[in-house]
Amino acid sequence: MSETVDSLPSGLLPDEASPDWLNKGDNAWQLTAAALVGLQSVPGLVILYGSMVKKKWAVNSAFMALYAFAAVLICWVTWAHQLSFGDQKMGIMGRPNVAVTQKYLLEKHPNKMIPEADYVFYQFVFAAITVILLGGSLLGRMNFYAWMLFVPLWLTFSYTVGAYTIWDKGFLASHIIDFSGGYVIHLSSGVAGFTAAYWVGPRNDSDRQHFPPNNIIHMLAGAGFLWMGWSGFNGGSPLAANEITSLAVLNTHLCTATSLLVWMFFDLIFYSKSSVIGAVQGMMTGLVCITPAAGIVDSWAAMLMGVLAGSIPWYTMMVLHKKSAFFQRVDDTLGVFHTHAVAGLLGGLSSGLFAKPNLVNLFYNLESSEQGPGLLYSIVSQNESVHFKDGIKQMGYQLFGAMFIAVWNVVVTSLVCIFVGRIVNLKMLEDDLEIGDDAVHGEEAYALWGDGQRHPPLRSLTPKIPAFLRRT
Repeated sequence: MSETVDSLPSGLLPDEASPDWLNKGDNAWQLTAAALVGLQSVPGLVILYGSMVKKKWAVNSAFMALYAFAAVLICWVTWAHQLSFGDQKMGIMGRPNVAVTQKYLLEKHPNKMIPEADYVFYQFVFAAITVILLGGSLLGRMNFYAWMLFVPLWLTFSYTVGAYTIWDKGFLASHIIDFSGGYVIHLSSGVAGFTAAYWVGPRNDSDRQHFPPNNIIHMLAGAGFLWMGWSGFNGGSPLAANEITSLAVLNTHLCTATSLLVWMFFDLIFYSKSSVIGAVQGMMTGLVCITPAAGIVDSWAAMLMGVLAGSIPWYTMMVLHKKSAFFQRVDDTLGVFHTHAVAGLLGGLSSGLFAKPNLVNLFYNLESSEQGPGLLYSIVSQNESVHFKDGIKQMGYQLFGAMFIAVWNVVVTSLVCIFVGRIVNLKMLEDDLEIGDDAVHGEEAYALWGDGQRHPPLRSLTPKIPAFLRRT
């Protein structure tokens, strides 16, 4: 039954309540998908980080994620969204501008039947989780005040360039297949996290040699938010509740389950016991690997990608990392390089291999884009419009895109760390590293002193602000 004027709030006409271009189903799904991705960070990664580290680092690790989520939102609507998706070009990014005006937020998205406000919020939660993920490489020693400066700088000069270049109007946007961020989010966060870990320096020796999770059950709860939230992560990318959305969600979970089981079996074969932490790592690599391909591959390919995601990152983390002097030199706390950079690269290359032509046509507007078929289909397809050279060219673009994202993040992350290091110490002092949360925040994760009693807070020695700003 159509709405009548009498059924609407006073002074509100039907066309004002719901404009003709708005699809309520798409709008509802997009808001839901964005909320699911937000829940991956808060509370998902807040709980995961706070649980996977030593007890003395639980508060600091969780707080790093919470701060980043809030800081990115303010930066995003103030300038970063327009840097990433703005109409006015400025080289490899858009021109900075605010994205909070009613005129902008309530207008129609250029290509979909949803308001711009949906897109702004959805892309914000993507940006926020990228910064939080790279923070996993820095847990247990980065000066929190250095982190406060690092977040907006890295978002502005690194993340926005990747988003604009691959997803919006950049020189790779009409060529790269990156369904939901295998390159823009995961390869970027893995490479940037590893690079930042090099500049910040390692944890103290005792933490690096013995760093058990303080609460495995809570760790699983955080991992659960990540896994289930990934329905919105990949399912929201079509910006509509359509058939590609449904396929993307199913493929996401198929790849993840396969990867988890493969990682678990490798642990059983080589270590004679299954590991909960290992299962979570396998879950993560599966989620990351399917991200750039979720809606443009068949389900059998998603499961095959799960086999790759559960085995290749397992080898790089559990074997190569321990043998390589290069990897040993850099203290990547949660192995973000392996779970995100390696798995993200694997997913991006798999997209260039398994992308199905009709699904690519459904997701991308090929009148304005040139994404080609996967290399496999360019070989076996009987369709005269699908050529082998197109598959080769697509793999070339996938490789070039990965190189561009990796190099850009190494360079920009290094420059950001050097700049922040000139203002405030990147790493806490050794005395604070021995104490942990109580020295940094004056708080502890668990009150174990009985009847709510605690010992007096320990004074932090790590400088929080530059000397020339401190009172004498």
